[in-house]
Amino acid sequence: MQEKIDLRSDTVTRPTPGMLEAMFSAKVGDDVFGEDETVRALEEKAAGIFGMEAGLFCPSGTMTNQIAIKYFTRPMDEVICDQTAHVYRYEVGGIAWNSAASVRLLHGDRGILSPELIEPEINEDNIHYPDSTLVVLENTVNKGGGACYHLNQIEPIHNLCSIKGIKLHLDGARVFNALVATGDKALQYGRYFDGISVCLSKGLGAPVGSVLLGSKDMIARCKKIRKAMGGGMRQAGFLAAAGIYALDNHVDRLREDHVHAHAIAEALAGTNWVRSVLPAETNIVLFDLDPRIHAQNVVRQLGDKGLLCNATGPHSIRMVTHLDVSSAQVDRAREIILDLEY
Repeated sequence: MQEKIDLRSDTVTRPTPGMLEAMFSAKVGDDVFGEDETVRALEEKAAGIFGMEAGLFCPSGTMTNQIAIKYFTRPMDEVICDQTAHVYRYEVGGIAWNSAASVRLLHGDRGILSPELIEPEINEDNIHYPDSTLVVLENTVNKGGGACYHLNQIEPIHNLCSIKGIKLHLDGARVFNALVATGDKALQYGRYFDGISVCLSKGLGAPVGSVLLGSKDMIARCKKIRKAMGGGMRQAGFLAAAGIYALDNHVDRLREDHVHAHAIAEALAGTNWVRSVLPAETNIVLFDLDPRIHAQNVVRQLGDKGLLCNATGPHSIRMVTHLDVSSAQVDRAREIILDLEY
């Protein structure tokens, strides 16, 4: 049987043996009653890592983002984010559905925003305009090919938001990839963000879950919002244990994924059917095809050879490395890529 090399997403990982052992041995209780000590341990651990006061364990990053946006805005407010942002493109219109807020879309550099881009788009106090109350950054930027914010880029955005009285939220779906790539310290993030969403089920390899971080008052209110959204889990400690294990064991190894992504990007750049490849800063490889070639055809041909990936547009494809992709599989993926000709 042909081996499948699954580069569709870093969400396809399976729990490692050590993670499974941690899950099976977790001490659990009813988390809605506040009685699951493993959930509490995960929330406290994640908050401590990022220098925040408290955390809230949720089923997904979409839920943590949407809870934060709901908390930081009122109906008729406006959220400022990049036009590629996950909170806008891939959360099913949740900003409108959950928060009745509008969205101001900016065009950053591979999704990376700056104060110079944000400030002109902050609405003045005018009866005709929604109130600009929240800026959302994404780190790393999925549609930017895993592009990273450095802390020295985040600080001036924080300063602008503070002056303007605007809250700043981080969609940190792959924030640990960014930290490994930049060398910045997670503990400093709490100085700059009012809310942080940290995903555990992507590069860190947990099967389920994200943690929303913020102040104690914020998290107390967000717990009610989570309940209203159907996110009140019961014996969730089995899942939280996987998150704790991931934080303890799977952060440093993200460097391997970045090396693998760079190797795949290098192979793609050497083909006659790829027009351009975005810089592979972390574990995401985004590339555009020759305009005569349709992405779905390439995805199908690569899949027939055992290399799974996803089309992100008519002529664009994404590949994502993760802990279930070995160096040998990356070598084989490069062979498959270089053997494909048009």
